[in-house]
Amino acid sequence: MAQDVFFPRSLDAPRMALRIGLGLAAFLAGLDKFVGLLANWPGYLAPVVASVLPVSPDSFMRIVGVVEMAVGAAILTRWPREGAWVAMVWLLAIAVNLVLTGHFFDVAVRDVEMAIAAFALARLTEEHDRAARVVVTSQAARRPGAAA
Repeated sequence: MAQDVFFPRSLDAPRMALRIGLGLAAFLAGLDKFVGLLANWPGYLAPVVASVLPVSPDSFMRIVGVVEMAVGAAILTRWPREGAWVAMVWLLAIAVNLVLTGHFFDVAVRDVEMAIAAFALARLTEEHDRAARVVVTSQAARRPGAAA
């Protein structure tokens, strides 16, 4: 029954922690593709991937940066569910690229773990939003003069 749908308040803090953490991580990693304070980003690009790119590794990393900033902004603002799904797939693709380098296996594992966190955020957000819709619908149905 629709009335049985609810989102436990105890899950709000973990959902928001994932949202802020993943959103900021994506946005700041994307921003750093232009600044280069955190890493030598083109160095993480697998040679097999770099060899098929139509642009230089530096240019490719700037494109990656724009995508990451957009995903981070989506998670932090109005589209956390959609942003989290994109982040999950994106992080898995990054992990595959890192494995193809033959190095950075520790970073690949970290990115898989972050992809799992993005999956958790997407699912928690879906359930939170579903419960919110049920509450709004239930409240509207209880108003005097509402259609039965």
